[in-house]
Amino acid sequence: MPYSLKGRNVLVTGGSRGLGALVAEKFAAEGSNIVINYVSNGGRAKETAAKIEAVYKVKVVVVQGDAGIQEDCIRVVKTSVELLGGLDIVISNAGWTKFAKFGDLNALNEDDWDKCWATNVKGSLHLFREALPTFNANPDGGVFIITSSTAAVTPSGSSMAYSVSKAAGLHLMKCLAQSQGPKVRVNAVLPGLLLTEWGNNFSPDQIQAHVDKTVLKHTAELDDVANVYPMIAKNTSMTGQTVQLDSGYAIR
Repeated sequence: MPYSLKGRNVLVTGGSRGLGALVAEKFAAEGSNIVINYVSNGGRAKETAAKIEAVYKVKVVVVQGDAGIQEDCIRVVKTSVELLGGLDIVISNAGWTKFAKFGDLNALNEDDWDKCWATNVKGSLHLFREALPTFNANPDGGVFIITSSTAAVTPSGSSMAYSVSKAAGLHLMKCLAQSQGPKVRVNAVLPGLLLTEWGNNFSPDQIQAHVDKTVLKHTAELDDVANVYPMIAKNTSMTGQTVQLDSGYAIR
């Protein structure tokens, strides 16, 4: 049966800028109400929310919270349900990294590794666990989509800790999909390098080296990646799967 996004309530973590902001916009264009979660830049989040609300005439609210802190994850979900009157879709998009030389085993300290793990793995678990009762109570169930990375499937990215944690988050997605059905669909999107504010932290030489390794000879297009999220949310036959958009950087 078709799953319409009109009138659905969607939480996007890390939704104030970059990919998260565009994903929020894509769902709003389908008629969904949006919760934009942010960590520190409340002004940017409010600007994004005001723009989406003005253009698409849907309800958009803003909720602060750190996806790397369990209590914040719980509060963000609870607040989303309270403000919108329910929750149908969660986009676990927030992530964390620290740029470091990939092969330098001393480049990151214990706190860096722990923060990568807390945000990129446990954050999705905490969000999912808190949203699950609401998803199961919904007549049409729920949708949970994790933003992963090409770094999850090939040793690459901003740091070794990021790559390892993204790989773990991807396996978490499969475990949740396998064990938490039938009313909840769980999938992941794996972007390659995106030239957002975050992606432009790589040096020009690093960006060119990435492009040189791609089959299509360009970085992934932000709009192409964002378009996939509503498609996955609508697809009622898909769970436990990954959609990789990296211009052929890592063909498996």
